[in-house]
Amino acid sequence: MHINNEEEARAYIARWQTDPTGAQLKNLRMAKESLELSSLYYEQKGNGQGVARAEASLHLICCRIEEIQSAENN
Repeated sequence: MHINNEEEARAYIARWQTDPTGAQLKNLRMAKESLELSSLYYEQKGNGQGVARAEASLHLICCRIEEIQSAENN
């Protein structure tokens, strides 16, 4: 999966919410890693808009990871 923008990030998050927690976290972590690499790539290419899109999507993914982890700890 390759997430290109916030809209796609939200769609993947919604799709994964029906999965078991472990599967959700696995998918979210893979997406996080991919977005981190995308951000670095865009940064190296001097593509500020690409960096901004990747970082915004990364923020959504990280927030969802935190939500799941805090729910597990309660």
